[in-house]
Amino acid sequence: MLRLALLAQSACALRIAPLMTARSAATMADATSSAPELLFESPASTLGKAASTVVVGRQTALLELSPTLLPAGVPVDLWKALVGKVKPGDAGGSASTMYTAADGEAKTLVAAVLPEHCSRHNSPIRPHAITSLVAPAATDAAKEGGGAAVLLVLEEPAHAAGAACAVARAFPLYSQKKLRQPAEPRGCVRVGFATRSAAISDGAGSVYGPCAKAAAGVRLAARLVDAPPEQLTTTAFVQEAGAVAARLREQGREVLVEVISGDELRERGYGGLYGVGKAATEPPALCVLSHVPDGASKKVCLVGKGIVYDTGGLALKPKEGIPAAGAAGLLGAFEAAVSIGTGGTALHCALCLAENAIGPTAFRNDDVLCFFSGKTCEINNTDAEGRLVLSDGVAHVTASPSLLPGGGSPDLVVDMATLTGAQMVATGKHFAAVFTNDEETERAAVAAGRRTGDLVHPAPPSPSRAEQGQPVKRASRPRVCKQVPYAPEFHRAEFASKVADCKNSVKDRGNAQVSCAGNFIGENLHPDFEGAWLHIDCAGPAFHADRATGYGVALVLGLLEVEGFAP
Repeated sequence: MLRLALLAQSACALRIAPLMTARSAATMADATSSAPELLFESPASTLGKAASTVVVGRQTALLELSPTLLPAGVPVDLWKALVGKVKPGDAGGSASTMYTAADGEAKTLVAAVLPEHCSRHNSPIRPHAITSLVAPAATDAAKEGGGAAVLLVLEEPAHAAGAACAVARAFPLYSQKKLRQPAEPRGCVRVGFATRSAAISDGAGSVYGPCAKAAAGVRLAARLVDAPPEQLTTTAFVQEAGAVAARLREQGREVLVEVISGDELRERGYGGLYGVGKAATEPPALCVLSHVPDGASKKVCLVGKGIVYDTGGLALKPKEGIPAAGAAGLLGAFEAAVSIGTGGTALHCALCLAENAIGPTAFRNDDVLCFFSGKTCEINNTDAEGRLVLSDGVAHVTASPSLLPGGGSPDLVVDMATLTGAQMVATGKHFAAVFTNDEETERAAVAAGRRTGDLVHPAPPSPSRAEQGQPVKRASRPRVCKQVPYAPEFHRAEFASKVADCKNSVKDRGNAQVSCAGNFIGENLHPDFEGAWLHIDCAGPAFHADRATGYGVALVLGLLEVEGFAP
């Protein structure tokens, strides 16, 4: 049973609307029942046994691949001819052939060749290419009797975790296709790792366990974002969080859950979250999961925007992607991190859940909301709702005295959201934008992004030729790195109000909107908070080709430096 641990003053705070109907719950289950299972294990267990084998790597690595890593029955000259046939561009390329396996069966072999070039801001894992090459090559075969096998030939063993998350994105869990027809077999994809000379074993201390847990977190996050709002209501999201806690408790991990919902939010002063979600059928909720290991010496808080549907409020807007990717990604990261083990770090995950609906009680432009921080906000755009719910979230996790199990002020607060369209203008669809009060944290985030494939920007300039001990061929010039600037003194004026502490939308849309939106949230950190704060705007990388990517799971695991994700 999931134990709900509530603070003393909120013993009656858990007042959640009725559960999903049986029809909705069944539909959610049916929509994930045919997705292939991912198994991470040594290549020795899978090579040649699958109906289709996909070997992924750079062309030079695949050409030099040890023959012992090829499925039995594949001639070396055939393999080299297959690899040499591919001309990978920026997205990589692939070629396939049939071969007669040792058991006499005809099987498929795919050479998935990654791009040779990798720029300094990209991840050397080339995760974008792994996902796009593996998906078409293995999806159909996964449902056949023999399943599919994926062998990832890594430049470095440390790349395994990021590559595993890239494979996970290729096999999304959510689908409502053909629900009225007999269920298709779920199928299986077996994933193994190797260098060009040898397989990476799955013995004690191997990367396979952490990779499997991280991949599950990515698929969970993507499933939640892909689910329609009819199914993923705020109530259903709280249930998903409860299910995460239950699974972790089954593994022997202590997880406490607090839920503050509906009118309780208003009564306790969470005016941003309550104001955004009060008009919806399902109530808004602040759901906080906490894992405090014995002897924890560090405290990290994750705060996610979980808007399950966004009409734009009374400032009506057209349909866009469901903006719950921040909360979904952090929930997936929380489960993966706690399952892998956080060491001496206490980890808390606050999900700010609401539906920005239209109705008689919807909040309006010119309304004034009061956040948990005590700051007041004049609403001048009901479609700038994400910053309102996150403001209550960061105020909650940095409150003094602490409201979280274990007490103490956080060393690091990470909030993540699909917050602004301006993020895609600033850093594009592959890089999230980061905005932080701490340069060391900024560098750690960039490094974690490159290490795991969940890319963020800004990035520090690459070392100069002189710094690398190389001859300087021309006069030294300053190196410019375009960044999302952190300068609150230049951003606060954008939100000036005559009747409240601030407005919720900028006056000048040409003045660093990503930084302004992030700073709005940061203004609600407790004044006594002295830790690092990292804001991640992932509007671009949270989606690709009309599907959720599970962005943020790998990034957070890299920031926490859990097993398999440490530098």
